[in-house]
Amino acid sequence: MFGILNINKPPGWTSRDAVNRVQRLVRPHKVGHAGTLDPLATGVLVVCLGRATRLIPYIQQMPKAYQATFLLGRTSASDDIETEVTELTNNHVPSLAEIEFALPQFVGRIDQVPPAYSAVKIAGQRAYALARRGKEVTITPRPVEIYDIDVTAYIYPRLELTIRCGSGTYIRSLGRDFAHRLGTGAVMSELTRTSIGSFDVANSLAILDLNLDQIHAHLHPPATAVSHLPSLTIKPDQLIELRFGRAIAAPAGWTHAICAAHDEQGNLIALLEEKSPGLLKPHINFAPSA
Repeated sequence: MFGILNINKPPGWTSRDAVNRVQRLVRPHKVGHAGTLDPLATGVLVVCLGRATRLIPYIQQMPKAYQATFLLGRTSASDDIETEVTELTNNHVPSLAEIEFALPQFVGRIDQVPPAYSAVKIAGQRAYALARRGKEVTITPRPVEIYDIDVTAYIYPRLELTIRCGSGTYIRSLGRDFAHRLGTGAVMSELTRTSIGSFDVANSLAILDLNLDQIHAHLHPPATAVSHLPSLTIKPDQLIELRFGRAIAAPAGWTHAICAAHDEQGNLIALLEEKSPGLLKPHINFAPSA
């Protein structure tokens, strides 16, 4: 059990619920997920098994795509329909032209305040735990990257958007801030993560029907998690050095800080980093005796 599963998380499940379902099937192997989905959300949840859990931070670096639905003219404490929704009075109803004009202002590197009902930690406590106790929640804005946003449907109050973004983006917050720019409010009513990197919802596994045979049949190789990193094919003599955790010589002109090292069969052997000029040492080592 050393690989990655592309799970389709159903509505009402937490990401932890999905991980626990896989864990029961593959025990005692370790299981973890990359990129949390709220219970309301559905779609791609990347689950790593065994030593592949060490690659979770690299999967989280991959671009993500979402299909999101917002109800305009409304607000809630959680910025979605999971808490009480308040319909605004004297509300501005934006035209499609207004929406399309405002969208480019939210593309690129923007500052975003996560929702009060989120897993962000404040003084060691989760923001949602404080919010549920009625405590005031103040979260510092943080930069996120939005690659593009498109309108897929709009009949007021229902606005559907496709969004491609980087790690750490809260789609609820994006809808809230975008609606505020239009002079109204918004709550997210539906969300589907359609992809993380090359992991697409069209090729995902239904968690309710999952069994051990399916896991073995659909386990993606660990190399899939680092396909966005520079790649280096190592020779048999270099593999021996890596087995003992020793450095190997970098190719002439090497300029990358970290890379994925594969053997001649394409198996992921290690993530290497340049510890000193001309020498690459294992940062994460999957070599057989490591």
